[in-house]
Amino acid sequence: MAERIDPYRVYKYKVEIDGITRAGFQEVSGLDSSQDPIEYREGTDPLHSKKLPGMNKSSNISLKWGITDDAQLWEWRKKSIDGKTERKNGSIVLYNDAGEEKIRWNFVEAWPTKWTGPSFKASGNEVAIETLEIAHEGLAKA
Repeated sequence: MAERIDPYRVYKYKVEIDGITRAGFQEVSGLDSSQDPIEYREGTDPLHSKKLPGMNKSSNISLKWGITDDAQLWEWRKKSIDGKTERKNGSIVLYNDAGEEKIRWNFVEAWPTKWTGPSFKASGNEVAIETLEIAHEGLAKA
C-alpha cells in the first residue's frame, strides 16, 4: 500500500520581496501563467487552422494585509507614483504544517502597480485591509 501524502494547506506562507519579508498577509493571489494560441492558416489548407504557442503571460500578484504602522510596501508604491519605479525580485513561500519550506514561487522585475486602501464603515468591526498589486515579468516554481 502506498504511503498517504496529504496536500499542503493554504494558510502557512510568507512573502519575500528584496529586503521586505512578511508572513502577515491575509491573502496572496495571482499566481498563474497562461499562453494564448496564435492561429494561422496555410494557403493549401483553407478549412483548418494551425495553432502556435503565443507569448507567456502572468497576472499581477495581489497582496492583502491588515494595516499596521509598517509602511514599507506603501513606500515602495509611493516611489512608482513619484516616477522612480523600483523593480524588485521576490518569492511566495509555502510551508507544511511542521513549518518546513516546501514550495517557492519566484517572481522577477516586480513593481507595485496599484494600491487600494480600506473601506470604512462606522457599524463594522473588521480589520482595515490594504491591497497591493504587483506587476512582474516572470514567475517560476522552485
